[in-house]
Amino acid sequence: MKSSEYTEMKAFKAVAEQGSFSAAAKVLRITPSALSQIIKRLEDNLGSRLLNRTTRSVVLTEIGLRFYQRLRPALDEVEAAFNEVKTQSGALAGTVRLHLTTAAADAILQPVLGQFYRAYPDIVLDILVEDAVIDLVADGFDVGIRLWEFVEQDMIAYPIGPKVRMCAATSPQYLEKYGWPETPAALREHQCLNWRRFGDRAVYRWEFFQHGHWFSMAVDGPLITTSRELAVTAACEDQGIVFWTEDKLRPWLERGELVSVLDEFCPFFPGWHLCYPRHRHTSSALQAFIQFMRQAYPLTPERPILSNR
Repeated sequence: MKSSEYTEMKAFKAVAEQGSFSAAAKVLRITPSALSQIIKRLEDNLGSRLLNRTTRSVVLTEIGLRFYQRLRPALDEVEAAFNEVKTQSGALAGTVRLHLTTAAADAILQPVLGQFYRAYPDIVLDILVEDAVIDLVADGFDVGIRLWEFVEQDMIAYPIGPKVRMCAATSPQYLEKYGWPETPAALREHQCLNWRRFGDRAVYRWEFFQHGHWFSMAVDGPLITTSRELAVTAACEDQGIVFWTEDKLRPWLERGELVSVLDEFCPFFPGWHLCYPRHRHTSSALQAFIQFMRQAYPLTPERPILSNR
């Protein structure tokens, strides 16, 4: 393989994964115009259009998608081989593709991000933060941070956060006007502030533990939003009951702006986990990130490794 061919394929892979020339150019540390020329040269050499470009987006053609699906594993192996040699020579580098939710980014990654970059200045973290449950492998990610209930069976999962619990809360003024819900079923007579993940049509179903098992239920109310913070604001304005994790609601609870209800139906459950597929070969950069997170969040009796389901 010529060095120019490797450059072209690496550039195409970056555009396919980033979804835009400008973002891919930043990853590759070249100009968008230079990247455009590289992709054009690759398409000319192959005699096929790999990308459909508009002023707003870049989309893989059918041929481009098949090419990417065959190309990505091979390039990942090449990159892993380079990084392994660099590691042995003392220079650890590479890219780690990470997917996590907004809550996980705030609670888990953000507190240790600066420490990681000081330890590994040449490792690039390509991070997508979104409140969605995806297939990590199919969507091209190396590692994810998600709640235990969303960890796939074929993933290695390491606990990196304390147990969490959901919390239903509302303002004291709302309770004075409408009364306290005594059971989850009573929520059907109350104003509930709903949330759904961005891009989802389905509204999140509130989850409770009763009579020895977990169950979920749909609730109704005056608000459906993709912003948890907006729902909290509405709850503080006496508009209804919000449902979020207790740690996120704690500032409002401690100030007395919100009061928790239905606590006996909201026990703790396993929290955030670092999860990654059982690859035959893991890049040195990914190994370094995993090891760093394990050291940053050591196991405790309250946070054991759970058996894979």
